[in-house]
Amino acid sequence: MFVCCDAPPGADRLGLLCSFNGSTVQATVQDGSVTCCPPATQELVSDAEQQGVRLRVTAAKAAAAEQEHAGGLHEEILDWAEFEARAAGTAVAAAMPPPPAKQGSRARVAAAYSALKPFIIISLSYLLFTITDGAVRMIVLLHAYQKGFSAMEVATMFSFYELAGVATNLAAGLMGAKWGIRYTLLSGLCLQLVGIGMLFGWQDGWSKTEAIVYVTAAQLMCGIAKDLTKLGGKTVTKLVTPEEKRSSLFKLVSFITGWKNSLKGAGYFLGAATVGVNYYMSLGILCGLILAAMPWAATGLSSQLGRARKENVSFAQLFRNKPNVNVLSLSRVFLFGARDLWFEVPLPFFLRSPDSGIGWSRSLTGAFLAIWIIVYGQFQSWTPQLVLGPLRQSPPNKWVAALYSGALAVLPLTLGIIMLAGGTFGPDLPAAPAVVAITVCLYGFCIVFAINSAIHSYLIVAYAEGDKVAQTVGVYYASNAVGRLVGTLASGALYSYVGSSIVDGFGACLMVSVAFAAASCAIDFWLHEEDAAPGVHRLGRLGACLPGRKQEAAAPVAQPPAAEATTP
Repeated sequence: MFVCCDAPPGADRLGLLCSFNGSTVQATVQDGSVTCCPPATQELVSDAEQQGVRLRVTAAKAAAAEQEHAGGLHEEILDWAEFEARAAGTAVAAAMPPPPAKQGSRARVAAAYSALKPFIIISLSYLLFTITDGAVRMIVLLHAYQKGFSAMEVATMFSFYELAGVATNLAAGLMGAKWGIRYTLLSGLCLQLVGIGMLFGWQDGWSKTEAIVYVTAAQLMCGIAKDLTKLGGKTVTKLVTPEEKRSSLFKLVSFITGWKNSLKGAGYFLGAATVGVNYYMSLGILCGLILAAMPWAATGLSSQLGRARKENVSFAQLFRNKPNVNVLSLSRVFLFGARDLWFEVPLPFFLRSPDSGIGWSRSLTGAFLAIWIIVYGQFQSWTPQLVLGPLRQSPPNKWVAALYSGALAVLPLTLGIIMLAGGTFGPDLPAAPAVVAITVCLYGFCIVFAINSAIHSYLIVAYAEGDKVAQTVGVYYASNAVGRLVGTLASGALYSYVGSSIVDGFGACLMVSVAFAAASCAIDFWLHEEDAAPGVHRLGRLGACLPGRKQEAAAPVAQPPAAEATTP
């Protein structure tokens, strides 16, 4: 039982909620005191460092008219700060801190910066790193194509880059929980320097086998670096957002993820443009970007940021997640596999090859891929405002995730049929119809995929427990790496060996992509909506025609009983 003293006047009419250790329960007010009963006594046990149970008291209030019309709720924080409550048997008591004194504008700005400082530093470091991540991929791919490597050989070069993500994400989640985000961020930046530095040693006189082994090892370093750095960029959004601010969390996750992908697209363009001038100059620019990010991460972050309050985190605990985390991770395998089955290796080879009827230059191919990534990233940032908000699907849930995963399968299916039916792509056919078909279908895929990715990125941090977000996100992105690895290797094999031409091979990649998107859609239905009212589909306007939807929307939702002021 929690007893929080000095409740503000009228608090009994605001619908108080107590949030602690990732759980939220209703509260009662009596004689000016707030009483909160936790669902389980054992949750009150303080951690190994005796830091106590962190408690936040909020009041649920009606939103503004337009927000309420959209189905949103607003929660006002009453305690103005987290405070620690000490366990004494089965009861915990703590005094509610008084409201802060009014501050001047300069003091408010300083306080806001102090609260968001980890987010600013990690985000800037992550975004600078992302430019180099996209650029080094294009440098390796276009340099290898120029040297006559096949699609399967280039896919092999990138295989350890993706394979590293599986193990690294698991290890990064464990390291982040034990040693903090600063450790994983700096480790990732240093390893990126190692991987880029190794590419300086790629010699023209090497055989293909020697070059593949060496570049694969360099890409392994870059793959490990990417996932160590990405852990900080993904988890810091959860750490700076209060548990009850679900809509704010969704927008923040979409913002950082969207800008990350946009700058990765800028990196694609940077890599394609500079490698055409000088291979070594392009690598030197990337080293400079990494060195610019390191001082801020080294001096501006606390070593405690992202660490789990319980220090006895083990490798086995990485797989002891909520069922939703495991289901969403499996869905992520097929979602990103659906993209990388045609994007990473087959598409640039297809655009460059004259046998496809397109035969673009290196710079034009890089520009197409860069714009695709930038549009994907920006639309991902705008998804809450442009798509899910107007459709009353924000914050999203499993029904929204399944809806857009199903829609994703339509676009590669359309382009695959056009390719395999013939008459549009080929060396003796005009390029304009082929370019229009590829642009419309693949950029349409880009937009729908951006919505899917924004939804998944929000759901994983929403499902994660507050003090285990680093290890949960690590497990989730390990699944992401599995999907990319499977997609990359399968795409190289399909593009190189299926059919009598590269048009047949690219069409095969697209048709398998359809199957992966459909599998992601089916898996999303296994998510359990713990916070949604029973029977409510939460598809907004798109769900209005579902059977029984009107009856469900009109039926009153049963409210949970108020918590009793007794010790459980």
